[in-house]
Amino acid sequence: MIQVDGLVKNFGSVLAVNDISFQVDKGEIVGFLGPNGAGKTTTMRILTCFIPPTSGSATVAGYDVMKQSVQVRSRVGYLPESVPLYPEMRVREFIDFRAKLKGVPRKDRPKKIDMVMDRCRIRDVQRKLVGTLSKGYRQRVGLAEAMVHDPDILILDEPTVGLDPIQIKETRKLIKALGEQHTILLSTHILPEVEMICERVIIIAGGRIALSKTLKDMQAGAVITLEVRGPQHKVKSMLETIDGVATIDPREVKDGLAAFDIRTHQDQDLRESISQRVSQNGWTIRQLDLRRPTLEDQFIAAAMKVEESEV
Repeated sequence: MIQVDGLVKNFGSVLAVNDISFQVDKGEIVGFLGPNGAGKTTTMRILTCFIPPTSGSATVAGYDVMKQSVQVRSRVGYLPESVPLYPEMRVREFIDFRAKLKGVPRKDRPKKIDMVMDRCRIRDVQRKLVGTLSKGYRQRVGLAEAMVHDPDILILDEPTVGLDPIQIKETRKLIKALGEQHTILLSTHILPEVEMICERVIIIAGGRIALSKTLKDMQAGAVITLEVRGPQHKVKSMLETIDGVATIDPREVKDGLAAFDIRTHQDQDLRESISQRVSQNGWTIRQLDLRRPTLEDQFIAAAMKVEESEV
């Protein structure tokens, strides 16, 4: 649904997007992450036809963002971080106005407006002036506006910013549900939100793609950390006999403790087997944990790698 090839964007002498390529398939919910100034918002504005690229190409729902912007806009719902609203209009009036601009047929507008107001939980403020709403409500009005023409693709930039914890939970649930019918590109700095909602992550740093992986692949490479009160060489020899153990990396400890980082074949959780064998040898376990790579770890590592390559 989204295909980006060799995309470049310069603002004068500033290179904001540096030859990036990626794709988002139909029905995917993809997290589009990166530090501030990484090029995320610039890329999303190109994909939604707000600004043109300097070079490269991008297609959205099969349409070229440079040559077929009208077709692209009709198939995309875009929620920018700072939602552009008309403060002097009432909520329902504003959504109706935007539905007209987006070509929603007159006979379908009442039903579609009611649907998005219910899904975004703003029906109770439909007669209020937009300018009197809290930031959280304005954010939800912006999401309703992005959805009113039932687009194939939703591009959401910080959709939960300004919401209270209850609203955040409801919005996450809504985005997850929308993913059953729409392709979603989601940008946020709230990493646990990405882990709850997304299936795949694209990390951009310094205007370049630093990482593109599924969350399942990102969690591969689990490490079992073990600390035992016993002789290190004997404990290590015992661990080598356990089926499924791939590598054993000793760590330096004091006071008669043996410590290891253990990796297993196919990320098996061997803590029960290890615990039983340690106990059988009469040693005392001080620590036995399973540590999986987190999205935060991967995010920081990818961003740092790009920064180091630019030095």
